[in-house]
Formats: sequence, C-alpha cells, structure tokens
Amino acid sequence: MAGAIASRMSFSSLKRKQPKTFTVRIATMDAEMEFSCEVKWKGKDLFDLVCRTLGLRETWFFGLQYTIKDTVAWLKMDKKVLDHDVPTEEPKTFHFLAKFYPENAEEELVQEITQHLFFLQVKKQILDEKIFCPPEASVLLASYAVQAKYGDYDPNVHKRGFLAQEELLPKRVINLYQMTPEMWEERITAWYAEHRGRARDEAEMEYLKIAQDLEMYGVNYFAIRNKKGTELLLGVDALGLHIYDPDNRLTPKISFPWNEIRNISYSDKEFTIKPLDKKIDVFKFNSSKLRVNKLILQLCIGNHDLFMRRRKADSLEVQQMKAQAREEKARKQV
Repeated sequence: MAGAIASRMSFSSLKRKQPKTFTVRIATMDAEMEFSCEVKWKGKDLFDLVCRTLGLRETWFFGLQYTIKDTVAWLKMDKKVLDHDVPTEEPKTFHFLAKFYPENAEEELVQEITQHLFFLQVKKQILDEKIFCPPEASVLLASYAVQAKYGDYDPNVHKRGFLAQEELLPKRVINLYQMTPEMWEERITAWYAEHRGRARDEAEMEYLKIAQDLEMYGVNYFAIRNKKGTELLLGVDALGLHIYDPDNRLTPKISFPWNEIRNISYSDKEFTIKPLDKKIDVFKFNSSKLRVNKLILQLCIGNHDLFMRRRKADSLEVQQMKAQAREEKARKQV
C-alpha cells in the first residue's frame, strides 16, 4: 500500500515537472530571434508572434520552414508546434521565409519590410544559383544591390576596392569570363552610378522587378516520374504547374495555368492533374516520398488561393496597407 502511494506521488511529481514552455530560434534573412513558447501553442501562435515582432502584415506570402530527413517542410498553422516532426533538442530552429511569390512585386508587395525580405531571399537564391541569371542581368542586379546598401555613388567615398568583400555575382557568371575582381567592380560601379537618387526600398524593388522575369524565379521544383516511368521535374509557382525535362529547368515541356485546372488530387504517391478542358488528357505522375507529396499539395493549394485572390478586388486590409504605404512614401519625399 505504502509502495503504491509512493509510486503515485512520484508519478504526480513527475507530471508537475513537465516543462510548460520550450525555446524556439527564428532565423529571418538578416536576423535571428529567440522566443519562449507554450507547449500548447499551434503553428499559427508562433507564426503570428514572429510577424508581430517584425511588424509584418503581409503574412500570406510567408511561412516557418524546417528540414526533416533532408526534406523541406513548413509548420502547419492548425497543428501544435511540438506535434510536428521537429528535432527534440532546443532551441528548435525555424526559418522565416517567403513560401509563395507575387506575380507582380511592385503591385503586390506593399510594406517595406515585405519587400526587403523578398529582396534578400531572391538575391541569395540568385547568388546560390538556385535561380539562373544571365551575365548582363547579374551585373545590373548587383548594381541595384549596391545602391540599396551604400546609397548614392560618391567617387570620393566609394573608391577602387570598396566592393572587394561583397558577394554580388553568381560564381558561374564570374567563371564565364577572364576578368579580374577589379574589372567586375568597374562594370558594376558604372551601372551603380546611374541609380543616383534611389532610396533603399526603391533600389530593392527595381531588383525584384528584374528578378521576377527570370525563368526560375518563384518556382519550387520536385523530381517526379510519369506513368511510363520517365524522370521529369514538376515546377509549382504563382501561375500554375509546369512539367520540365530534368536537364532544362528554364523552359517547361507543358504548363497547366491555375485557372485551367479543374482538380488536383493524390492517392498514396500518385498525383492526378485534371484540366478544365476535357479534351486535354489527364496528367498523372508519381513522387517518391509521402512527405514530398504533402508539400506539393500545400504549395498547390496556397498558390491557387493567391492566384484567385489576385483576381478579386483588394480586401479592406490591403487597401488600408496601400494607403498607409503611400502616405509614408510621401512623408519621406518631403
């Protein structure tokens, strides 16, 4: 009897000692933050806290990303943070990143913080060669990145070698030409000098306006096989679904715009795309992992929702944000 009471007491004391909070580290494109979270928190609770801390209101573009078994995953808003397949050690790290991309950055990205985070993310993707960028466009983009960081060109301040420590061009572009770092700096500076008068946010927006026309901008690629077992790539982006040859990520073999798709479904590892036009064949493909299938479906649903939303009148919230952004810009110009 005494032993039973003792075991009950020890069990109840263990229960009491269960931690009520856990630590999370959030990495944005240019900062890190740590938060203490309650064990009952869902993904939305953490996501909302991060957005409030950043002062970011255009939340629909972003998510909290983590990696599990070499596969990218995103925190689900309606699921407890600790119920995700996240590492047990603390702090648990998530990356606050753009999950969905605008069709037109200038029209859709309202807040300066939103533009800045997109600029940093897209710049990194170009430098890491996840987005292919031709040499001439790479130099022009680099010049806008320099304007955003250094402000107006001043030959008395920005002397030869001032860009020596900056990573501004993809290595592939540098390796294409027999040019010294000094020669590259000269090319970039010639463009940079042309951007006089552009504020940081304007230079970053010019960068995004050029980058959004690059073929790989905003595309998430996945290895798939069609019914015949042929290896292909699936691309998911703001405009629809695209099928590529594995050795050509620039030009799709076939595209399915969101407004021409009747239904997307998957069972186990097989996906089915049903076009609205019944004369067009249903497209079926297989992906290797259930976890990847879930990610593909998430991206399809999110991109389709945003595609439809863009084609409606702005919500009251977006109208207010745009009005505030215009007022802020007018104040800066005074």
